[in-house]
This record gives sequence, structure tokens and C-alpha cells, in this order.
Amino acid sequence: MNSIIRNIISRRSVKKYLPTEVDPGLIAAVVEAGTYAPTGMNSQSPIIIAITNVALRNRLSAINAEILGTDTDPFYGAPVVLAVLAKASVRTRVYDGSLVMANMMLAAHSLGLGACWIHRAKETFEREDGCEILRQLGVSDAYEGIGFCILGYADGEPKPQSPRKSDYVIWAK
Repeated sequence: MNSIIRNIISRRSVKKYLPTEVDPGLIAAVVEAGTYAPTGMNSQSPIIIAITNVALRNRLSAINAEILGTDTDPFYGAPVVLAVLAKASVRTRVYDGSLVMANMMLAAHSLGLGACWIHRAKETFEREDGCEILRQLGVSDAYEGIGFCILGYADGEPKPQSPRKSDYVIWAK
């Protein structure tokens, strides 16, 4: 089995992080991998907002928690949040953004970082406080939130992989 397939198979969602600052070069490599995700008709409709500012990270966590209906950190203590949005006018925006998320999670794993997809980006950036964050960052309201890719160094080992269900693949020969 080659290293790419091994990386895909061994990746897990990490839900507990060390409070350690992530090497900026590793963050940049993960983000760059996201920019090479395939997009419909090469539209490159997504954008990635790389959040390492603690105050902004915590503000987004609080908004996400409120939407979720919890008072815990939905970002599991991860120090880095990569918000993926895509142009709302592009029909393939959700698929395009999802591939960006997948590329970044796989890249993170290959670099020894933990990562996890956190939902509620759409709801976060539809709210007035979410829109205000985008405006402060110079992002127009023409974008729709797709997901948050949280990053950091895992605190402990992730759960072992679950067995694959028996009817995952149907061969049509």
C-alpha cells in the first residue's frame, strides 16, 4: 500500500488538543493543500480564513457553541481554525468546499497534526456577528460557510478506526 492511501486510511478526527502553538509553516502547508482541491469547472470558489488569533478563535467558538446549544468549546481546544467558505452563487460550492476540507484534513494528518471537521460554518456566517467578522476581514457577504477545519497537536491517541460496513461498496460487474 502506498503512503497516500495509508494516510487516507489512518486519518482520524481529533477531538482533544494540546494547548501548544502550531508551527506556522505547517499551517501554511495545510492551507496550501486546501487550495489544490478540485473544484467544479476549476471555479476555485472556496476561500480559506486561517485563524490563529486567539480572540477571534474564541469568538467563533462562542458563536458555534451558541448555535449548537452548548457552553463547551466545539473546537475541542484546537488552537487553529481554518474556516472554509465558498461563493454562494456557485452551484458546486458545497462540493468544492468539502474537497478543500478533505484535502486539509489529510494534509494535516500527513504532517503529524490532528484535525477535525466542525459544522455550523454556514449558520455562523449567516448571523449578524458572523457577517461582521467577515466584513472586518474584508470578505464580502457573497460567501457561504462550508466548514471549520480545526488543527493542532493531538492530546493522546485518537480512537481506533471503526470497521467498514459490509455493504459500503456495491460492485456492478
